[in-house]
Amino acid sequence: MTITRTAPPTERVQEVADGVYAYLQSDGGWCLNNAGIIADRGECALVDTAATEERARRLQRAVARISPNPPRVVVNTHFHGDHSFGNFVFAESAVVIAHELCRTEMAAAGLHLTGLWPDVCWGEISLALPALTYRDRLTLYVGGVAAELVHIGPAHTTNDTVVWLPDRGVLFTGDLAMSGATPFVAMGSVSGSIEAIRQLRELGARTVVPGHGPVGGPELLDRTEGYLRWVQRLAYQGLSAGIGPLEAAREADRGEYEHWLDAERLVPNLRRAYAELAGAAPGDPLDMDVLFREMVEFGGGMPACHA
Repeated sequence: MTITRTAPPTERVQEVADGVYAYLQSDGGWCLNNAGIIADRGECALVDTAATEERARRLQRAVARISPNPPRVVVNTHFHGDHSFGNFVFAESAVVIAHELCRTEMAAAGLHLTGLWPDVCWGEISLALPALTYRDRLTLYVGGVAAELVHIGPAHTTNDTVVWLPDRGVLFTGDLAMSGATPFVAMGSVSGSIEAIRQLRELGARTVVPGHGPVGGPELLDRTEGYLRWVQRLAYQGLSAGIGPLEAAREADRGEYEHWLDAERLVPNLRRAYAELAGAAPGDPLDMDVLFREMVEFGGGMPACHA
C-alpha cells in the first residue's frame, strides 16, 4: 500500500465568528495544521503557529491584515512542532501559553520532527518554549472576548489544550479532532480521546475548528469518536485472533475512513489501543521509533509531508 499526496498546499483565512478566524492550511495532512486568530478592540491572540519559518511568516502576514497590532498571546494546543515551531516568529511581542506538560514535552522533543522529513524547507526555526503555563483551566481575555483554555486528556497527547470561546460558540480543538484527516493518538490515549470528545461535546460549540482540515460543527466530534471506537473494536478483534497491530491494520476494512488523509496512522493508533487493552494507562509512553517504522511498513514508504 503506497500513500501519496501531490496537490500543492495552500492556506486561507475563514472568519468563523465576529473577530474570530480560522487559518487553514490545506490539505491538512502531516505538518499542515490549522491555527486560530482572535482579534477584538485592537488586541489579538493566536491559537497555534505553524511548522516552518516560511509558513509562520505567512501566518504573521495574515494576522497583520486582520489586526492593527501583533498578537500579545500565542496559545499552543500541544507540543507537536507543526503547532509550535513558528512560536519564535511571534515571541518578541507575545507571551506563549500552554499546559505545563506541553513545555516539558516541547523541551524534550526539541526539533526532532525536522529529522523525520529532512527534505522539508524548515527555515531558520528555533525553539520558543511557553513562558506561561497552567494546570487545569485558564481564562484569557482578548479585548472583550473571553477565551477559556482547558486541559483535557491524555488524548492526542498528554498535554492537550482546547480553546473555547463561549460568547462566540467557537471551539479550537487542536488535534483532539480532525476533519477529513486520520486522528493520531499514539502519544496519548484511545479511551482518553473518546472521553475528551464527550467533554468537548458538552460545551455546546456551534463551530469547531479542528487541528487539521476544514472547519465544521459538532459532527466533527461525532466522526472522530466513531473512528476511535472503530479502532478499539479492531484492537479487540486483533487480540482475540492473536494478530498484532500491523497485521490487524492490513486486514481492516477501512470503509468510511478509506479516503481520510494519512491512513497509515491506523497502525500506531492500534498499537495504543492494544496497549490499553493489556492494561497500560492512558499516556503511558510507547516506543515511537517502533511505531513510526510500522507506519512506514504499512504505507510502503515515508508518510507524505508537504510542509
